[in-house]
Amino acid sequence: MRMTDAGCVVFALAFVALGLLGVFAQDFASVWQPVAQDLPGRAWLAVVSGAVMAVGGLGLLLLRTRVPAALVMMAYTLVWLLALHVPRVIQAPMHEVSWGGCAEIVTLVAACWVLYASTARARDRPYFAVLAGAKAIRMARIAFALALPLIGLEHLVYAKETAAMVPGWLPYPMGWAYLTGIAHIAAGLAIALDVLPRLAATLEAWMMGTFTVFVWGPMVLATPSQRFAWTGLLISTVITAATWIVAASYRAVPWWSFGRVRREALGSLSPPRA
Repeated sequence: MRMTDAGCVVFALAFVALGLLGVFAQDFASVWQPVAQDLPGRAWLAVVSGAVMAVGGLGLLLLRTRVPAALVMMAYTLVWLLALHVPRVIQAPMHEVSWGGCAEIVTLVAACWVLYASTARARDRPYFAVLAGAKAIRMARIAFALALPLIGLEHLVYAKETAAMVPGWLPYPMGWAYLTGIAHIAAGLAIALDVLPRLAATLEAWMMGTFTVFVWGPMVLATPSQRFAWTGLLISTVITAATWIVAASYRAVPWWSFGRVRREALGSLSPPRA
């Protein structure tokens, strides 16, 4: 199984689990889906939202349904971004936590876009040429790259809170908070500028995976009955998988590539036109 397929499987399964959690709890994904408590029909909307994630995730698992599922999940995460996170940025533009939350969802949109752009063919339905092919993959990568510095800046601005999440067996937690923040920013700049983009995306994926295992994993084990811990684990997992999907899109690009990615490398990722 290629890494892009493995990333897609984890991405899909995390969405299925997150969706089922929302359906059974009749609630949204905690702070990641900040829907007003007094919204009319909130519980019903939460069930619908969870169902979309679960069904969309299942669709991503099957090659025959991956194209429409990727498009649906791209639209879903984009609505999630525009309806729930962008307004918070507009209301409180000086609060980095709003920008960081927005950036996390951008990584999901970007991953869904990469999946659609790299698998959709002209004979597929639905097919939108502007969202498919090499140029679309490049745009999705740029969106992903622009999100990373905002996540990194959140680590720096809220260094004390980030340090509190560092495993106790690691020394100098504040140092890790600053180091990870700088690493996010560096990875985003490297991908955006096409300076060792494959290496940067891969290291970013490994770092996100480490967070998932060593931060959220122990939290779930310590508080297995708390939905917040499970939601955090699943969100971290889906962001990790999203990063792997973006990293895998560089499989035709040399590890030590500098400058703009070669046209032929991008072209090898584009599906043939029918």
